[in-house]
Amino acid sequence: MSKKLNTLLVGLGFGVAFAFPAYGQSSSLPFNNTVTGEKLNFDDALPEGRDTDGVKKFLQTGVNPYNEDKSCLKKGEQIFLSACSGCHGHIGEGKIGPGLNDDYWTYPENETDVGLFSTIFGGAKASMGPQYQNLKLDEMLQVMAWVRHLYKDSVAHAPWFTEAQKKNYKPYQHGEEFGDNPPGLCKTTAK
Repeated sequence: MSKKLNTLLVGLGFGVAFAFPAYGQSSSLPFNNTVTGEKLNFDDALPEGRDTDGVKKFLQTGVNPYNEDKSCLKKGEQIFLSACSGCHGHIGEGKIGPGLNDDYWTYPENETDVGLFSTIFGGAKASMGPQYQNLKLDEMLQVMAWVRHLYKDSVAHAPWFTEAQKKNYKPYQHGEEFGDNPPGLCKTTAK
């Protein structure tokens, strides 16, 4: 589809699937490949999960609205265990891939939600391939929230937490559970 037609369709409000590229184009946030620095192409993303309120808010602010939302943490844990734990460990302690639960980041930009999202979406060095065809954008945000929740070091080194989250911070406890369908942005709704 031509850029001009895409812009026209988005401007007229036609189709959720066409709206996402406009977010990336209008965003002043630096969504760049962690290794090459090239701008990420969100047209490559899976079509589902692009238009959630969480994704829209994240693309506007660069802050993951799912951080510490129990409904999103539960889903993020499930996705992390199936898609990420084989390399990063069940609690982000690291295995083949680096640990994700401490204050050392292989890529310092991953301290920010924009940086971590960019690494998940576009991949990194070694075995960390791009995940844009494996995870929906909304699922990436849920995984990020889970990774942030696994953090075990001082909140002074956790810029992704809000001041309120820092005050209420409790390190992850192995075996922690969130109930069947906790309230929050990722709450399952009956159809």
